Amino acid sequence: MAVALPQPDSRRSDVDARRPDVDARRPDVDARRPAAPSDRARAAGSRLADWFGVDADWERVPAGQKAYRRDLLLGAGFAVFAALSIELGLSMGLFEGIDLPMWLVYLLGVASTVPLAWRRRYPLISLVLVYAAWLGLGLTIPSATMLMPMQIMYFVAMFTAVAWARDRRAMLIVVSACTMVMLGWVVWMFAVQQGIETILDEFPTPADWPGQMDPYLANAIYQVIMNVAFFGGAVLAGQMQWNAARRRDLLAEQAVTIERQGTALTDQAVVTERIRIARELHDVVAHHVSVIGIQAAAARRVLDRDPARAAEALATIERESREGVTQMRNLVGTLRTVPDGGTSAGPDGASRAPEPGLADLPALAAADDDGLDTTYRQVEEPPGAARDVPDPMGLSLYRTAQEAMANVRKHSTARSATVTLRVVRGPEALADERFAHGYAEVEVLDDGRPRHGTSGSGLGQLGIRERVSTHRGVVEIGPRAIGGYRVRVRLPLPAPDTRPAAQPAARPVARTEAAG
Repeated sequence: MAVALPQPDSRRSDVDARRPDVDARRPDVDARRPAAPSDRARAAGSRLADWFGVDADWERVPAGQKAYRRDLLLGAGFAVFAALSIELGLSMGLFEGIDLPMWLVYLLGVASTVPLAWRRRYPLISLVLVYAAWLGLGLTIPSATMLMPMQIMYFVAMFTAVAWARDRRAMLIVVSACTMVMLGWVVWMFAVQQGIETILDEFPTPADWPGQMDPYLANAIYQVIMNVAFFGGAVLAGQMQWNAARRRDLLAEQAVTIERQGTALTDQAVVTERIRIARELHDVVAHHVSVIGIQAAAARRVLDRDPARAAEALATIERESREGVTQMRNLVGTLRTVPDGGTSAGPDGASRAPEPGLADLPALAAADDDGLDTTYRQVEEPPGAARDVPDPMGLSLYRTAQEAMANVRKHSTARSATVTLRVVRGPEALADERFAHGYAEVEVLDDGRPRHGTSGSGLGQLGIRERVSTHRGVVEIGPRAIGGYRVRVRLPLPAPDTRPAAQPAARPVARTEAAG
């Protein structure tokens, strides 16, 4: 008799076959689970780092020497204000019981304001020096740190460090360290060293407390709250100004980009229209030339036996040629009415603006619309040698300086740049045979370093090298060993014109009259 055996393996296989569906639903279940506290902490830390601009590729740089001069005046003003407040504090009896001579008190108080003179050039170093001076004054002359100029100075130093620091990660480290040290010192000075004796003598037991809280604890909490508001307000205000400056810069850059794109679209539309006109011109010329060729062949064949038809063909040729020339003239006039790059156009629509040259280099260097301090220098040996530079070579030198200055403003943190033109005439200029008759050189130097996140396409430097190669010159592009960047182009001058200058016709007549 056959007995049916149980098949547990088949049932188990069915269950296993259904398990992938259950596993497939697990990601949805995990997605609905609340985020872990560590994930929320990391997200909050990431948002805070973005707000402080830790990984931002933008650096805030003061607008040239004018800003630094204003900082020097601010530091001098704080020094005068500090000396005046110390004198007033002395008259109010704030410095009674101090063992130090008053001239040293004046000196320490005024010296603590000196770092503010470089607050935007070196914001973090200025902050460390100001707070180090605060700590030194607090340990020796506690009354001096309570004066109003000192309190304002501490706020300005913290505000400036947050608002102008270029390395945001270093800013967070320095500001956090200074804040923690000063908060600890404030708690020690006011809540422990000075306040505890007075509080214990005046309120020895809880029955003597004027309120519900221990006066000693209330004093400590009050000092912590006040100083957190003080330091936090400086950090908040400084970071808000930094973010506002970055937004303004980004908006300005976007505006320039939009303008550039608009110009590119306009140029593209002009090129497209010119291509259309060129095709139309081709069609016009091809049509009329074809008609003229056919009619000329017909006139040649019937010229002897049918002069009337030959004359008719010649009339057609005349008419087609006139129409072709008229249409060509109209199309070419349409092309000429489109100005190139916004330059002035002549009566026929063609551009009449002269190409720039060496005479335009001072104006290029003097353009200071973004706070970059530029200096122009011109060296000529012998004097007036720049007049011998050919116009195409002068245009290449100008374009080189223009491209170099554009790269400094866009891709560098430089605060100053120098444009130098050197024109040396004579065989002693260089040993290289290419410069046997002298050379013309333009050099652009800056004191900056590459700005993060602004690397260009390299086409500008490629264009410089191509211009130099057309004149058989030499080019040097790269960072300097002492800091900054150099772009130097040297082009060989042609042989001087040794032909005698033409004499005016009136000069012999004048000599004859003088001799007579």
